[in-house]
Amino acid sequence: MTHTKIMGILNVTPDSFSDGGQYQTIEHAVKRAEEMIKEGVDIIDIGGVSTRPGHSEVSLEEELDRVMPIVKALSKFDVQLSVDTFRSEVAEAAMEQGVTMINDQWAGLFDERIFDVVAKYKGEIVLMHNGDGTRDEPVVEEMLVYLLKQAHRAEMKGIPKEHVWIDPGIGFAKSREEENEVMKRLDELVATEYPVLLATSRKRFIKTIMHEDLPAKERDEATAATTAYGIMKGVQGVRVHNVQLNARIAESMDILKENENERHNLS
Repeated sequence: MTHTKIMGILNVTPDSFSDGGQYQTIEHAVKRAEEMIKEGVDIIDIGGVSTRPGHSEVSLEEELDRVMPIVKALSKFDVQLSVDTFRSEVAEAAMEQGVTMINDQWAGLFDERIFDVVAKYKGEIVLMHNGDGTRDEPVVEEMLVYLLKQAHRAEMKGIPKEHVWIDPGIGFAKSREEENEVMKRLDELVATEYPVLLATSRKRFIKTIMHEDLPAKERDEATAATTAYGIMKGVQGVRVHNVQLNARIAESMDILKENENERHNLS
């Protein structure tokens, strides 16, 4: 049976929009990692740079200082580790310590050497759609060109196709209307045959499908709805804050999809 992967978010930043400052210490980060493992996480994604609107720039040295102690502390656990970075230096330092996935919000455009690093360590990479919000063509068409171009570059550098994930970048460089269009057409990303990671958790997009303007930590049920919707569309992974809720939703959706596939095979 297909298993939708649950990527749990572990921000080790002071200013992330939902959980900034909660997991900066090794003790708190380890405790949260242990909780996520019990809740059914497949991948723990460690981030040392906030991507919220108006975030402060972080130097390479500061990012390494935030991320690497947490990476070393979590390397003892039997769980896949990812680092959310666009810098090849951070990727290399992390992968030397056993990290096997790099989650790059700039899809290799900020630092193309990141492809070489991931290939060297035989890891996986997530390529996210990003930009400045201006475009000459509809959002999905532009996104497909952008992501496929960078995915092909990753493959040319020696990363196998099945290790190249693509992320539509909900919450980045898109209007709410464009994000709705991306969600409606997720199956077109799935059709590229690259594994697709959906990352909507607690974002402003979630407010557009809610009747109340709730704070970030109260958007988990609506996030879970997008998890179910994404799985229905064929995504292979979701990046979330609330691991337990989304893991349960994903397991149920995987079973329902398997039952549906069996029904079609028998008909």
